[in-house]
Amino acid sequence: MDCNDNLSRIAGRKCETDLDRKAIEKATKEILVAIGEDPKRDGLLKTPDRAARAYDEIMNGYRTDPLALINGALFDVDYDQMVVVNDIEFYSMCEHHMLPFFGHVHVAYIPKGKVIGLSKIPRIVDMFAHRLQVQERMTQQIADFVEESIRPEGVAVVAEGRHLCMMMRGIRKQEANMTTSAMLGVFRTHTDTRLEFLNRISQ
Repeated sequence: MDCNDNLSRIAGRKCETDLDRKAIEKATKEILVAIGEDPKRDGLLKTPDRAARAYDEIMNGYRTDPLALINGALFDVDYDQMVVVNDIEFYSMCEHHMLPFFGHVHVAYIPKGKVIGLSKIPRIVDMFAHRLQVQERMTQQIADFVEESIRPEGVAVVAEGRHLCMMMRGIRKQEANMTTSAMLGVFRTHTDTRLEFLNRISQ
């Protein structure tokens, strides 16, 4: 495995292929005891194993190989109009409280000779969402990765998220949403292009 290519560096890929499930199981048992539970009672006997398997899935973004993710799905085209993929759902984990946040991501780019396979953009979103995150960084990482992959005229990403660390604890605001954006290339420098994207996703 090569973790030194540009895409792997931008993705922040970890070369280690396996999650340490045993360590997660041990830590889960310790948490159960710390909160006053009995990890030996019937309902909790398999919880450490289940938690480890869940983390293996929801944190797999660290170990995703970006080259395998793209898998050659870059195509030469004579097309220079905006490409938009709307309403890509995501689920992630807040790095501050290790509680979920979730929502939708909208991605656009203007090709400069190449496009990327349609299914790859949601996979890129998942690669960055499936790790401990903050929404602001995740949004920028998605934009940077698309930009590095196909070198378009510009990339735009808008993420809309709801954060359980704000909904079920702390200020407990159930309806508060967070919106973040990253604009690269012509989406940053050309107001009309940026507004066209924002108008299209608002529809």
